[in-house]
Amino acid sequence: MAMGRRKHERQEAMFISIAELPVTAGHPFYEKLNDARRTIAFYCRVEAVCERFYHEKLGRPDIARWVYFRMLLIG
Repeated sequence: MAMGRRKHERQEAMFISIAELPVTAGHPFYEKLNDARRTIAFYCRVEAVCERFYHEKLGRPDIARWVYFRMLLIG
């Protein structure tokens, strides 16, 4: 191939928008977990159990207790 004779091909776009991604059904495990959480007021219980470990004025602002628990469970 001689110099300067190569055809320039356009590269396809590297990014796609979220709207173009396929939508799938949720996983049955997480659907059941969310149903159970709603029925037993799970996050209220978690907040009550964890409340003694949080101080109102000292330290950094806290992460919502239910968010923290979900990060530990799923993460």
